[in-house]
Amino acid sequence: MQHSNVTNDTNRAKRASPQWHAIPRADVSAITGVDITTGLSSNEANRLLAEIGPNRLRELKQRSLFRTFAAELREPLILLLIFTGVLYSVWGRLIDAVTIFFVIVTLTLVEVLNERRALNAIAALNKLSEPTSPVLRSGQRIEAPVERIVPGDVIAIEVGRFVGADARLVQSYGVAVNESTLTGESFPVNKEADVALPDDTPLSERRNMVYAGTIVARGRGMAVVVATGAHTEMGHLAGLAAAAVPPRTPLQKAMRDLSKSLVWLALIFSIITPLLGVLVAHQPLQSMLLTGLSLAFATIPEEMPLLITMVLALGAWRLSRRGAIVKTLAAVEAIGAVTVIATDKTGTLTENRMRLARMHPAEWTGAMLHVGSVCNDASLDPLGRMNGHPLDLALIKAASEAGLNVNKLCAADLLVNEFTFDNTRKRMSVVFLRDDSYWVGVKGAPESVLACTELDAGEQQTILDNAAQMAGDGLHVLAFAEKTIPPAQTQAMQHAITQEEAESHLSFLGLAGFDDPARPEARAAVAAAIAAGIRVIMVTGDHPATARAVAREVGIAADGRLITGHDLDALAPAELAHTLDKATIFARATPEHKLRLVKALQALGHVVAVTGDGVNDAPALSAADVGIAMGETGADVARKSAGIVLADDNFATLIHAVAEGRVVFENLRKAVRYYLACKVALVLISLLPALLGIPLPFAPIQIILMELFMDLAASAAFVADSPEPGLMNLPPRNPTQPFMNRRMISSIFSGAIGLFAAVSAVYLLTWYGGDQPLAQTAAFATWMIGHVLLAFNLRADRVSVFKLSLIANPLMILWGLAAVVFIVIATSIPHLNDALGTRPLDPGHWLMVVGAAVIGAFWLDLRKRK
Repeated sequence: MQHSNVTNDTNRAKRASPQWHAIPRADVSAITGVDITTGLSSNEANRLLAEIGPNRLRELKQRSLFRTFAAELREPLILLLIFTGVLYSVWGRLIDAVTIFFVIVTLTLVEVLNERRALNAIAALNKLSEPTSPVLRSGQRIEAPVERIVPGDVIAIEVGRFVGADARLVQSYGVAVNESTLTGESFPVNKEADVALPDDTPLSERRNMVYAGTIVARGRGMAVVVATGAHTEMGHLAGLAAAAVPPRTPLQKAMRDLSKSLVWLALIFSIITPLLGVLVAHQPLQSMLLTGLSLAFATIPEEMPLLITMVLALGAWRLSRRGAIVKTLAAVEAIGAVTVIATDKTGTLTENRMRLARMHPAEWTGAMLHVGSVCNDASLDPLGRMNGHPLDLALIKAASEAGLNVNKLCAADLLVNEFTFDNTRKRMSVVFLRDDSYWVGVKGAPESVLACTELDAGEQQTILDNAAQMAGDGLHVLAFAEKTIPPAQTQAMQHAITQEEAESHLSFLGLAGFDDPARPEARAAVAAAIAAGIRVIMVTGDHPATARAVAREVGIAADGRLITGHDLDALAPAELAHTLDKATIFARATPEHKLRLVKALQALGHVVAVTGDGVNDAPALSAADVGIAMGETGADVARKSAGIVLADDNFATLIHAVAEGRVVFENLRKAVRYYLACKVALVLISLLPALLGIPLPFAPIQIILMELFMDLAASAAFVADSPEPGLMNLPPRNPTQPFMNRRMISSIFSGAIGLFAAVSAVYLLTWYGGDQPLAQTAAFATWMIGHVLLAFNLRADRVSVFKLSLIANPLMILWGLAAVVFIVIATSIPHLNDALGTRPLDPGHWLMVVGAAVIGAFWLDLRKRK
């Protein structure tokens, strides 16, 4: 087939005059040169992709490393440091200026690499969470990334999926598409493949077309892609091609505001300290000016916004390695504070591995399997692999094992219409034309199917009792029904049969029970959540007895109150709030019920994580503090609405995500606490000598080097720290409590006072001995060793530092060794003595330096023991 020339010609025609809605369905294959039963070959699709480009609205290019480096050099604080280096070259020695510029390059590289590290983590997450589309390639159905779709591809239209490109329908059964993002129409638009429309048909009325960015609300079908990327209708809309900038999380906003406030304090201190040095200690003006500039650089907390982004982004990347793909950094921030998890049952607590276990009555088994086979969303690819919902797959497998040829059953009659399952009706129906008669097959929840039959109340109750008995054994129960509309009545219908006409006056066939074993790890995961102070409630559309049986198996409080969706509808808001304290299982619940539960729990002050996988779960996922979509079975719209996607649909993965979320927040808190403790200590250490009328303890070049090591610890070492023992045995943190709470502030000042006392004591004792260069060296050495020991001590907030594993954080060990080796070399090598303003230290001085640093850092350990 000549795919390339024809496809490219038609794509150019599409761009010039989009008239695909005017082309009859029968002509689509001939015009495009694509066999709609097999689609493009993989080689042809790859060639077209290389020729046309990816299916994106705009090609996003990452800024080069050099441009990022150059941009970083233009940052105000780096410019301040460059100005300091220039002044050194004018007023000081050349070696000082060279050292300053070496530090500038090193600091800038650290900033660039840290920023690139965070951006790469976010980009990797975006790659993991980018949408896919079901595509036919060489006759096989595959899940292809949306950006790899090309004109000529045959894509499947399925409920809950985003349409990946503009496409002409060639097959449709009850398809309706939500086009609100494109046309503003809030209600789903019905689609038909068979019609050919006038050339001038408005976009909103082109019912044989589907468009990129819209959502399939119901039905299923197939479509041939006619436009991708910027050539789609979505691409034609101005302004949508710009890359969206993710909003800052609440913590990022709070830290940015705090940084702005602290900047002014740091600037005031950087001005006051040199003034005191000149006026009180009678230090040279030039020296104090350089000192003031260096202090401003070292004390302004410019790293905090980037630090928070780094911790959140890298934490999100670690979560993705555990199977929890994070879509927003805000979700990383919130997941560790979750107090309630509202989880569904099937696939999350269970294996989603359905198996037909029982049918009642047995004599209708063949008829039920026939209905279950054709009233079914599952499909077989050319290699014999089945795709679809686990219940549908179980029905096809059972029918095949019973000797039914599923493909022949589906091909024997003409499919006229299909009314897909939804969470309101809780049933699915199909209409076939058989011997001039309409034949209807229906499957769904027992109470839903029974409502469409002609059975009296007593007969219905008997069947419901049988269903309850099966559900009590932990089975998922489906009911089956059928009817045949006589030829005369069929011919009398002058319109397509409606859903109401199809799903009425049915003949009931029977019940089928499916077992779905609980995941082996679910019970331990639920126990871990409860131990962490997190309440777990089950919200499922399944039968109450089935829900209670599974809850009992996985360790959810099955003896708690069980509420059905019907009961929930009858509860007033005040009654619901009271009921939520006792209820742990919500059965026969719709997505609307789930949304109401989420809002009610939030009104009670809870931080709610909610799982969902369907189209109608999107409101609850969006409303939850952390929306968690299923990656294996979840609809596109559910994944788009969620902040986290579970790649394996596993409740245990969710608990791992909670644990990782707590670790992320703890590491962030540790990093900020250490960072600010060092800043406060530097302020106090510099201010005291100025007040006493003696020279400052650090040379400007030493201050700049201290800032380099501080930044490395805060932005690299703490980010990779392991969790403190017992973290998951603590209750969730209170999200309403400010990040900089009383405990945090107390810890910052406690750490700062210890470092301040150690450095000041060593400096004053040595300076009053009459040797200023030696005193500055001793103070510098005490700081370098003391701030390393402080970092190790601040790794733990509740347990002794001596109970922590040293090898658990190799980056911190590497950084600490580098700092100690640096100060030893800086005080031992004569050339470095001249460049850094240091002097050799004798054993007595080293004993004093190390002793003061140890006492100044580890006195905090005494506070932990109280």
